[in-house]
Formats: sequence, structure tokens, C-alpha cells
Amino acid sequence: MTQPLAAGILGTSTARLADYLAGVLADYDPAAELTVSLLPGGRSNLTCLLSQNEGRRWVLRRPPLGHIMPTAHDMTREFRTLTALSATSFPAPRPRALCDDHSVLGVTFLIYDYTPGLIISDRAAANNLAEADAANLCLQLVGTLARLHAIQPPVPAPGHSASSVRYLGRQISRWTQQWQRTRTRDLPDFDRLARWLAESARTLSDDYPVTFVHGDFRLDNIVLDPSSLDVRAVLDWEMSTLGDPLLDLALLLVYWEEEGDGLRRHVNVARGLTIPNGFWSRGQLLAQYRRTAVLPADHLDTCLALACLKLAVIMESVHYRHLAGKAVDQLSAGLADAAPALLQMGLGIAAGQGLAALAA
Repeated sequence: MTQPLAAGILGTSTARLADYLAGVLADYDPAAELTVSLLPGGRSNLTCLLSQNEGRRWVLRRPPLGHIMPTAHDMTREFRTLTALSATSFPAPRPRALCDDHSVLGVTFLIYDYTPGLIISDRAAANNLAEADAANLCLQLVGTLARLHAIQPPVPAPGHSASSVRYLGRQISRWTQQWQRTRTRDLPDFDRLARWLAESARTLSDDYPVTFVHGDFRLDNIVLDPSSLDVRAVLDWEMSTLGDPLLDLALLLVYWEEEGDGLRRHVNVARGLTIPNGFWSRGQLLAQYRRTAVLPADHLDTCLALACLKLAVIMESVHYRHLAGKAVDQLSAGLADAAPALLQMGLGIAAGQGLAALAA
């Protein structure tokens, strides 16, 4: 067992985790060695691979170390969504256990089955794709998102609204409040964008569809079959909910990168993944989604601007943890310019530039 890593990342003795796993996983061997290793990423929830001999592998997800925004990093939400999706054919990890007993790790965490495969997580992996494979991957990515949005959502619990407009309003309010808790400096562009979003949301109708929303849908959150590039699993459901599907599309478009982008270069997440030959443009992604999902997109600018605001808050939160010495990956040190860049992109959308603002 990798004790120093486990003690630092899991926050406690691995013996408590081993005892817990023996009680909830039928395929866990209490007599075999447990190896804990940190999987790539780590800017938000921490993701660890748990391994034993004979190929037994599971994934442990827990909140980040240090600064945590209220309502963020919700393990219960992620487990609930994965449980609901397990009753469908959608490619998502199989959930195994949710632990809210803080005597084990000091936090709520979840366990799900490990899905092996290829993750396009850096420019080198993207460059290895043939042009035809890159184009097919774009088609699969859009199709997978549309497939998620086509799943019949559960009936909302009593007292919970199924209105997508109210969902967008809650998102604007929530991320505005989160900014006040996580900001490391004054950025007047945030207030300007938040005011525009609040006004824009008031002009929307109430008849947009409500679906499952992933909340962080992007290329490096997808596990692919290494040979066929078929989607094996969509990862990282911590921000999943029922809401407006167009916000998922908007987030994908904001994360997407094209040759010549200016502001996007300052957002040091998923950099360079979609620049190599064969990858579609943002316009092609949008056109294919509209053909596949057949969902209203007249409020795309509102969702694009909201995606920029939301990601600005998330990047500022990671920057906050870096300044506090709690980040666990080196790339987190390069996010000081991310929030200002995203806010400028959002203000470009607010000024009427639409999708072109993401290429500024």
C-alpha cells in the first residue's frame, strides 16, 4: 500500500478504508494488499485508483483538500446520478458504495467500478489520432451528450421545480454567491457579467426542456475504447443535476479550443486537446448537436455567458487552493489568469458576439 500518498490524499490511515471496503464490496479481498494511487486531474474532486491483485480495481472519489465551496463537490449527488443512469444503457461508471461515515476518511466519498480505456487528456494523445478518428470522436462526443439529454428524467421531488428557466436563475445566483466566497481579488468584470446574466434570464420563457445535466462535459472526462474510440464511460458527475441541457453544450463549447484562440490560452484546463487536424470547430459541434438533440437553442448566448461565469468561479476556487498550498497537481499553479479571461469571453457574448467571443 502506498502509505504516504494515501495518508496525504485520503486524509487518514488506509487501514480504516480497507476495513470499510471489506464490508461493502463483495469482490474485495481483505487478505490482499490494497494499492492507492492518484489518477490524473485533481483540480476539483480527488480521484484515486484502488487496486488489488487479479485485476480488481475500483475508483474512490472525495472532495478536494482545503477550501471547499458550499454545495460543490457533492458526492451524494454524483452517486445518486450514477445510480439513476445505471438503470439505463448510458455509458457511465457503475456505482458501488457511498460512505457518509466521516470516521472512515473524514469526508463523504463514493466508490465506483474502474473503467479502463483511453482518455484524451493532453495534446500528445490528441496528436496521435488520425484526422478521420478525430472527426469521428467529435461525432461520438456530440452524440453521447445528446443521448444523455434524451433520457427521461425522474419526476422532481415535491417542492422542486422542473422549470429550466428557474434552474438557470438558480445557477446564476449560486455561482454569484460562490464567487464571493472564493475570489482571491476584485474583478469588476464579474459583477458586470453577473448583472447582464440576471437581466437576460428575466427575458426567457418557461417552456425549455429539463433533462439530466452532466455539469462538466468535456473531452478529457470521457473514457474511450482504444481501438474503436467508442465511448466507454463519461466521468466526473459531481455537478450533475436536472436542468437545462443547453448549459452542458455551452460548457463543452467554452472548453473547446481552436487554433488562434487568444483568451482560451489563459485557461489552463484541457489545453490543446481539440486543435489537431480533424477536430471540428465550435460551429460544427453546435450544428451537429442541434441536428441530433432537436432542442431549442434560442437562449444559447445566455447559457454560453453563464458557462463562462461558472468556469471563472471554478478556476478561481482552484487558484484559491493553490495559493493556500492545497492543490495536488502542478497545472493548478497556472490558473491565475483563467478567471479574468473567462469573464472577458462572457462579456463578449453579452455584447452580442455570440460564439465568436470564445475565439477572442
